[in-house]
Amino acid sequence: MNTSIKKGIYGGLFIYTVGRLNYPHDHPISRDFYQVGNEVYRQATKSGLIEAFSPEGVTFSEETVKGKGSPILTLTVWRSLQSLYRFTYSGQHIRALRDRSKWIEPYPEKHLSYVVWWTENVKDVSWEKAFKRYNYYIEHGSTPFAFDFKNTFDEKGEIICIS
Repeated sequence: MNTSIKKGIYGGLFIYTVGRLNYPHDHPISRDFYQVGNEVYRQATKSGLIEAFSPEGVTFSEETVKGKGSPILTLTVWRSLQSLYRFTYSGQHIRALRDRSKWIEPYPEKHLSYVVWWTENVKDVSWEKAFKRYNYYIEHGSTPFAFDFKNTFDEKGEIICIS
């Protein structure tokens, strides 16, 4: 099983994450979130992260902007499914996940905080396409087009097990 893109930066595995802070951006607890986030990012760059896309200037849907705190969105591309999975459930990131309720609003029922997909060309990806993948996942569940870690697929669309 080889779930790494051989084309390097031309293709990869994307993950889009979504959440909302419990408090406004400048609140001390939110600032703590960003400080920990910087440490998590450093871990990611050593764990197979190829590129991170800035959410600056992204137009949020009306649903995304409701609430007390700021929306938190990430869009990143990874070398392999295994590197993303190992990063997600280890080190500083797993500690941050355990503290998530301190920083991030609880999710409504059936809300998924992330979606994953493969692409052949990193340049073809945009925030709008990430939103579409996420909405597709919410509507259709895990498929080769958009999936989660419970039901994963390789680049060819074949079901694989990563745990």
